[in-house]
Amino acid sequence: MLAYLIAVEVAVQATAVVYAMYGLGKWVDGGGVLDKAVMESGETSFPGAVGFAVHGMNGMMIVPLVALLMLIFSFFTKVRGAAKWAGLVLLLVVVQVSLGMFGHDVPALGALHGLNALLLFGAAVYAGHRARAVPSGAERPEAPVATPV
Repeated sequence: MLAYLIAVEVAVQATAVVYAMYGLGKWVDGGGVLDKAVMESGETSFPGAVGFAVHGMNGMMIVPLVALLMLIFSFFTKVRGAAKWAGLVLLLVVVQVSLGMFGHDVPALGALHGLNALLLFGAAVYAGHRARAVPSGAERPEAPVATPV
């Protein structure tokens, strides 16, 4: 379930940042000016500004925490390869956070940030599907047989 939660969090991330960008665009279209002074003032109020805060806090705290918990729990499950997939998800989260942080200095990393988000989403969904599968070596429980009374 943690794998699916990460996939949902990636969707929240995309939604939040797009909400913020569209809000910022509307604000600029209405005459708002975004420059360094406005960004540093912390008083920028435009429709969707909360999207940047949600994207930042969620991406820097919630997603890494869930990925770390997923890795820890993967060692206690009977799903073959769970630790490998949880480790991959955590690695992709670390790359994602790094790209997000360094993207402010190197804007081209923003494209990789978006691409890595898709990879993270796919890996999380795949890990979730594997976790729902029957563990290797285990037999599927049979449906109860009705007995006459």
